[in-house]
Amino acid sequence: MSLFKARDWWSTVLGEKEEFDQGCLCLADVDNSGNGQDKIIVGSFMGYLRIFNPHPMKMGDSAQPEDLLLEVHLREPILQVEVGKFVSGTEMLHLAVLHSRKLCVYAVSGTLGNVEHGNQYQVTLMYEHHLQRTACSMTYGPFGGVKGRDLICIQSVDGMLMVFEQESFAFGRFLPGSLLPGPLVYSPRTDSFITVSSCRQVESYKYQVLAFATDADKKQETEQQKLGSGKRLIVDWTLNIGEQALDICIVSFSPSASSLFVLGERNLFCLKDNGQIRFMKKLDCSPSCFLPYCSVSEGTINTLIGNHSSMLQIYQDVTLKWATQLPHVPVAVRVGSLHDLKGVVVTLSDEGHLQCSYLGTDPSLFQAPIIESRELNYDELDVEMKELQKIIKDFKSQGVWPTTEREDDLEVSVTVSPNFDSVSQAIDVELGTDLVPSITVKVTLQNRVVLQKAKLSVYVQPPLVLTCDQFTFEFMEPEMTSTVAFSVYLRRSYTPSELEGNAIVSYTRPTGIPRVIQCKFRLPLKLVCLPDQPSKTASHKLTIDTNKSPVSLLSLFPGFANQSEDDQVNVLGFRFLGGSRVTLLASKTSQRYRIQSEEFEDLWLITSELILRLKEHFEKQGTKDFACSFSGSLPLQEYFELIDHHFELRINGEKLEELLSERAVQFRAIQRRLLTRFKDKTPAPLQHLDTLLDGTYKQVIALADTVEENQDNLLQSFARLKSATHLVILLIGLWQKLSAEQIAILEAAFLPLQEDTQELGWEETVDAAIAHLLKTCLSKSSKEQALNLSSQLSMPKDTSRLKKRITLLCDRLAKGGRLCLSTDAAAPQTMVMPGGCTPIPESDQEEKSVEQDSTELFTNHRLLLEETARPEVSALQGVSE
Repeated sequence: MSLFKARDWWSTVLGEKEEFDQGCLCLADVDNSGNGQDKIIVGSFMGYLRIFNPHPMKMGDSAQPEDLLLEVHLREPILQVEVGKFVSGTEMLHLAVLHSRKLCVYAVSGTLGNVEHGNQYQVTLMYEHHLQRTACSMTYGPFGGVKGRDLICIQSVDGMLMVFEQESFAFGRFLPGSLLPGPLVYSPRTDSFITVSSCRQVESYKYQVLAFATDADKKQETEQQKLGSGKRLIVDWTLNIGEQALDICIVSFSPSASSLFVLGERNLFCLKDNGQIRFMKKLDCSPSCFLPYCSVSEGTINTLIGNHSSMLQIYQDVTLKWATQLPHVPVAVRVGSLHDLKGVVVTLSDEGHLQCSYLGTDPSLFQAPIIESRELNYDELDVEMKELQKIIKDFKSQGVWPTTEREDDLEVSVTVSPNFDSVSQAIDVELGTDLVPSITVKVTLQNRVVLQKAKLSVYVQPPLVLTCDQFTFEFMEPEMTSTVAFSVYLRRSYTPSELEGNAIVSYTRPTGIPRVIQCKFRLPLKLVCLPDQPSKTASHKLTIDTNKSPVSLLSLFPGFANQSEDDQVNVLGFRFLGGSRVTLLASKTSQRYRIQSEEFEDLWLITSELILRLKEHFEKQGTKDFACSFSGSLPLQEYFELIDHHFELRINGEKLEELLSERAVQFRAIQRRLLTRFKDKTPAPLQHLDTLLDGTYKQVIALADTVEENQDNLLQSFARLKSATHLVILLIGLWQKLSAEQIAILEAAFLPLQEDTQELGWEETVDAAIAHLLKTCLSKSSKEQALNLSSQLSMPKDTSRLKKRITLLCDRLAKGGRLCLSTDAAAPQTMVMPGGCTPIPESDQEEKSVEQDSTELFTNHRLLLEETARPEVSALQGVSE
């Protein structure tokens, strides 16, 4: 027994297996008795209309038959019942019943009985409206400020408002952008309709604006509205609440002020007449219904909120004043006067449990039994406590989750063939005259338990493509092995940003837990490039320093040694399929390697392949202290040129799409004009509309081709930008000797996207990530850490801010900054690296000189590069001679 349980005054169960919702309950003096006593009107989805006049009953008794005044079957589902002045020529109350395709208004009357059965009640149909659209809900009120009568507004499921002036239909209007209907209410004080749209925002529409707007013949906006002939339906005010609304209600506690209450899925909102938030309350439980009403205290409003925990909570503004337990989950709640008892709370559940209750407390009749006293043996308790502690310790050592069968359900292995396919599987290639090879990749799956519908997805970097990238497996028995094979080849004439591929298997364990296994594989370099003659001239050069003597390039790249001349072991040439040439040199006198090419982004694959093969070479020899470094200047200027080119293509794409949209609108407008001319019974001259249609059609086709070409160029530019970004991250890591964790942070900041789109592009995403690093772990003062970053990403106007922040990031790393994601490492960096680097400036004015300082720093590195690169240049000249 709960102390705060609702005191049952009267209750009953309606019908059998009937369903009800929040619009199915109404309280009013529907029979116009004049005694101020409310009747309970209930409609069900089965079509039954019931009217109750309950009497108090004793505990244990059930509802009496005379409590039911009327029960009639209307043969159509009842969506909502309301009571108001709906009949012209009288101010008597009438009952409005909303069906899915019909609105009926009834008069409820009673006849005094002369026998013991009591009074007799009946309903008389006054009028009805057949609806052209399926109804959802309705509201009523003195629309337009009329006196002595109520008008009805019905909302359809497709967002149309249909206004009825009692016996006649007034007009219908579509709400702009309506997708799904929401709760609807009328505000007499502002003469407005207020609803919550599917965009999760509260919207208010003036009745006068609805009345004078263009008639809603169809849901789409007509061409006349666009051309200005007719008033458009404009929203009065909107407020984004960020969640779907369950119900909406208006309460006026004075003639000069009213409040709009909106019940969301997690919060209760109270708004002013102009849409400003008066207050907001976060709810602890998921609500099911609510009812605001004026409080006895002046200026405050009480709100009844029912939730799915079968609780009814009473709030005074935002303060919880009372909570009571109900025997069911309410979907509708009302407050009325029944038999001189004011403030009776009437609740209805979706299964038809109708209850009238009042608030109060029940005394607790429970008495704790007398506990037998006994002496405690503390020695036995100590022994039991030690045993329990030992069990807990053993359980903790095993871990909360069992360590077995972590990856034993399924094993995935990938094998890349060392040789090309005998018959190339490459189709639809765009590489000119080059013969494009393909290579076979095999994925083997071996299960330990029964698995159903294991899905394998394979991904490689474009322009590499797969002959098949999706597979499905059925492991009906344990210890089964399945192998699939597919081919990989290069389709386009630019280099991929990575040669690494991913094989991802998703499946569900027998216990129902979903699992994902990822297996990476690396494709050979010979798949995308061929051996070629070394080049003496190059626009872009890099020098990688090592701590070991140089290794023969023929042993590092055995598959690319067949075209070298004069047994030169320190020079190799590469040519990408359909792309540029790259030359690799190994110094004879120093421990350095040089990579040079005409295209900056093409340096990445050869550089990464060189470092990877050097590490594998020294690991086979047992050398553990091998390390690479970079002492040259960071090629930021070349990197920024690729960023500018990529951003320019994005800007062009945005302009082209806008222009294409304008031409498409023009094309549809001309089509409608021509269709009107053709349908006209009296033919009129076309006035060159056919010529204009043909010209616009050609413009649309040309613009569509240009958009596709720009998208293709943007895809290529993004791949090149990713290659250059990988190269810059590699050089920064070698330059500052960053750990694997710090390089992972840089990769997460510079390479956050797999695909580049107009809505979310690379520039704004990387700019936000770098700004976060500069304001946290690389901040120069606590003042910077307090700055808030913008939570909304949008395409910037230019790339100047991004390039400045990249330069600033490199400068702060050079001056001792440390990349870390922990909060304790976000303190200002005051350490100084060896080499005479100045500390990071502490004032905001010194930030303006960052670019100048960085330019001097990179210029000094460039001079060092030119001095140290002379032996490699002489070696290359010896090769040409």
